[in-house]
Amino acid sequence: MPQKKWITFLTDYGLENKFIGVCHGVMARIAPESRVLDVTHLVPRGDIRHGAEIFRQAVSYLPEAVHLTVVDPGVGTPRKPVVLVVGDQLMVGPDNGLLLRAAEELGGVDAAYVLDNPQFQLDGVSNTFHGRDIFAPAAAHLAAGVAPEEFGTAVPIADLVRIPDPVRRQDGEVFHGEVVVEDRFGNLQTSLDSGFLGTGGITEGTKLEVTSGDRIVTVPFVTTFGSVAEGEPLAHIDSADRLAVAVNLGHAAEMFSLHEGDTFTLKRC
Repeated sequence: MPQKKWITFLTDYGLENKFIGVCHGVMARIAPESRVLDVTHLVPRGDIRHGAEIFRQAVSYLPEAVHLTVVDPGVGTPRKPVVLVVGDQLMVGPDNGLLLRAAEELGGVDAAYVLDNPQFQLDGVSNTFHGRDIFAPAAAHLAAGVAPEEFGTAVPIADLVRIPDPVRRQDGEVFHGEVVVEDRFGNLQTSLDSGFLGTGGITEGTKLEVTSGDRIVTVPFVTTFGSVAEGEPLAHIDSADRLAVAVNLGHAAEMFSLHEGDTFTLKRC
């Protein structure tokens, strides 16, 4: 297997402890010629859906690599640690739905293997830190050229764990969507993309009614935050080609009382 110049690294480990540095150290000792690109380590703790969506949106912009992605609230349970072969790229992480959306973004999974060969693990595997003891060593050995099939038992692709797709449908003039990412600014990225919305005749300047529970907010569909006054809400197509709801220099999650996983309806006024 050809060596990989890059290992990308995405987790929910945070930045205030040793976990990231330790995993970097493990990989550097095994694959000193490979570089590690940190995507983010600030995925909300244990939030597999958020991690999967962030990884999916990022992966097309990353170099050809071994992609090490760990959001693993089931660490130490029977969930499987796996490597996925995705064209010329490799993905390492828990089989909990975290990897599949990104794999499909790149064309789909060609093969999958459980990381059950102790030859490519650290001695004395911890029940709670598989990132250090299983995933980081596997990513590094793969980057160094070890073939994926050397790591363990083949897994049928159909058996890989999939998380449910977010709500996205249209009933007449009403769109049903779900908040998939709430960012640090309070902006709400949704499951609706520009192509889907185009079927409803939504164009720049259209007034939209966003409803969640008993709360209804009317927003203009615009192209930039600055298209509305400070403190005013808006809807726009974001950099991931998703409909997002925001407040210019404000906090949409608070104004709309919406958060990740919440559903809403949208229609033209």
